[in-house]
Amino acid sequence: MKKDLRSENVKKIAEDFPMCITEIKDKNGNLKKVIDFEKLKELLTGELRDREEAYEFTWAGKREALRKAFEYNDKILRPVVDDSLNFFDTQNIYIEGDNLDVLRILRRSYFEKIKMIYIDPPYNTGHDFIYNDNFKKSKEDEEEELGLWDEEDNMLFENKESNGRFHSDWCSMIYSRLLLARDLLRPDGVIFISIDDNEVASLRKICDEVFGEDNFVAEVIWERAYAPINLKKHFSTSHDYILAYAKNLETVVCNGIKRSKEADSRYSNPDNDPRGVWTSDNLSVGPAIEENIYPITTPSGRIVKPPAGRCWSLSKKTFFERLQDNRIWFGPDGNNVPRIKRFLSELKKQGITPMTIWKYTEVGHSQEATQSLANIFDGKKYFVYPKPVELIKRTIELYSSPPPRLGRSRLNRHKKDFMTKKMESEEKVTQVMAILSSISSQAPPQRHMLLCN
Repeated sequence: MKKDLRSENVKKIAEDFPMCITEIKDKNGNLKKVIDFEKLKELLTGELRDREEAYEFTWAGKREALRKAFEYNDKILRPVVDDSLNFFDTQNIYIEGDNLDVLRILRRSYFEKIKMIYIDPPYNTGHDFIYNDNFKKSKEDEEEELGLWDEEDNMLFENKESNGRFHSDWCSMIYSRLLLARDLLRPDGVIFISIDDNEVASLRKICDEVFGEDNFVAEVIWERAYAPINLKKHFSTSHDYILAYAKNLETVVCNGIKRSKEADSRYSNPDNDPRGVWTSDNLSVGPAIEENIYPITTPSGRIVKPPAGRCWSLSKKTFFERLQDNRIWFGPDGNNVPRIKRFLSELKKQGITPMTIWKYTEVGHSQEATQSLANIFDGKKYFVYPKPVELIKRTIELYSSPPPRLGRSRLNRHKKDFMTKKMESEEKVTQVMAILSSISSQAPPQRHMLLCN
């Protein structure tokens, strides 16, 4: 009884603080999940402590990133009414500022209120990730250093592979932001994160810690390119990844991909079944289970058995129940191998269950996204490696309820089109976090807010 109670307590802590759950070996050498109380203390108090090692994914600067995520933030949001459309009526917000500070501010009002988050962080290729090295230099030293300056005279550096903390700096950046993003998600919320080969392994481990590995949803492969780059020495990379994690997988409902006319056209009703149109499915499965290998006599009198190494998916008793209910199909002549009827009206969800490979023919490719934005901005390319509308649209539709419609809005002063979404963007870094909710197909107004000290 005590063991069960202890496991329940660990489970309860894991629901709110999955990053504080680790594994140790018991006296029999078996792995078991336990609470990392030192990390829990650090998270609740903000105090860094000397602690013994345990199984975890770690890097230089991790504990400092944990502290930064929840440190006090005295910054405020200032409205930019002149750059907005219908500022006092709109429900769409565009926030300009450092996204870590913005997330801290949003956490105050949107704790556990966001249904779906999409984040497109810098990929750490050695050129696209600029980080704050947390020290200041005078303007006179600017030309003597390799890097940029932010508006507060903080030195910003490219995270190049020559940097001894190449991966650590990136991990610290994403770790603190994901900790805050998790707090924004509703219990039935989901987060999607775009990434490439450079940091997908690290990101997967970080997400397992922040959200809990039991809340892993999928690692989607997006086919972002449609032609090889022949100048590549070994392989021409044609895909990126999109990691999906839930706040609590048990409460999340996937809407599926909207059914197409092509998908519905596969259903018909050749025997005029009163339950409506249906399609037939294979009745054999593998590997074989001995009790599910039995002969079936077709209406034409032919005796059939499952293929070698396979068995029927139904027990003998269940098969004859389905046969009596007219759910077994032997073909128009009654002479085919039996198949089971699947009715369109009985689908558990109206959408199609998504697969983990998203082809560019379905959700677009990177060149298409770049060209679309260039057309909007008179041929100029302001954004590095944008994502196509159809890609973002699919992530939204899978888990928003009801599934929204995507549109574009125009800021009249700058004449810029944006995909309709709530977002925070960080200057000088192509990093967008979209907090998405109800989205209209019309061109809605935008409320522009500026982060200030």
